[in-house]
Amino acid sequence: MPARLTIPEFLAEIRDWALAIPEGARCVLAVAGAPGSGKSTLAERVVAEVEAAAPGSAAILPMDGFHYDDEVLVPRGWRPRKGAPHTFDVGGFAALLARLRANAEDEIAVPRFDRDLEIARAGARIVPREVRLIVAEGNYLLLDRAPWSALRAGFDRTAFLDVPMAELTRRLTARWAGYGLAGAALVEKMEGNDLPNARTVVAESAAADYVLS
Repeated sequence: MPARLTIPEFLAEIRDWALAIPEGARCVLAVAGAPGSGKSTLAERVVAEVEAAAPGSAAILPMDGFHYDDEVLVPRGWRPRKGAPHTFDVGGFAALLARLRANAEDEIAVPRFDRDLEIARAGARIVPREVRLIVAEGNYLLLDRAPWSALRAGFDRTAFLDVPMAELTRRLTARWAGYGLAGAALVEKMEGNDLPNARTVVAESAAADYVLS
C-alpha cells in the first residue's frame, strides 16, 4: 500500500535513502503527477535536499526534454495535443534512463524543455558519474499503458503528487495566462489539451510507493 506523506516527510525520507546509496552505485526516483501538480518544483527540492548533505550526489532527468519537435508534430496533426502521451519520444527517454542507470560513462548529457521557446534543448544538463540519485520527473512516468509502462522497471522508488483537479485547473490557467493566452485561446488550450492530459494522468497512473499531498 502506498505511503501517504507530506512533502517535508517525503523529502526527509528520500534524503536519508539517497545518502545511503553506496559510492559508485546509482538509483532512480520517479516523480509523477498531472500537469500543474508541481513535479518540477518537487524534483528540484529533492535534489537541493540531497545536495545540501552531499554535494554532487543528485541530478534531475526531466521527461519534458523528450517532447517531439513541432517539425514532427505539425505534419502528423499532433501540434494541438503537444504534451499528450503520444507526443513524446518514450524510447529515447528509456534509452537515456538505461544509460544513466548503467553509470558507465564519466558524464552523460540530458535534455530539458525550454517552455519560453516551446522546444527541447539537447545536452542542456550534464550528469557526472559521481551522482548517486537521479530524480526523473514527468506527467506520464507511471502511466499504465504501453510504451510508458515499460519504464517502471527502471525506477527504484516512485512518487505521485495528488493534487485536486480544481487546483490543477487554477494553476494551469495562471500558467498560460502568464504566457499571454486569454479568452478562447486559453479555453482551447485548457479544455482541448491540458485538462484531458491531467485526467489521463489521474485515471491511468499505476500506484506509486509514495503519494504526496
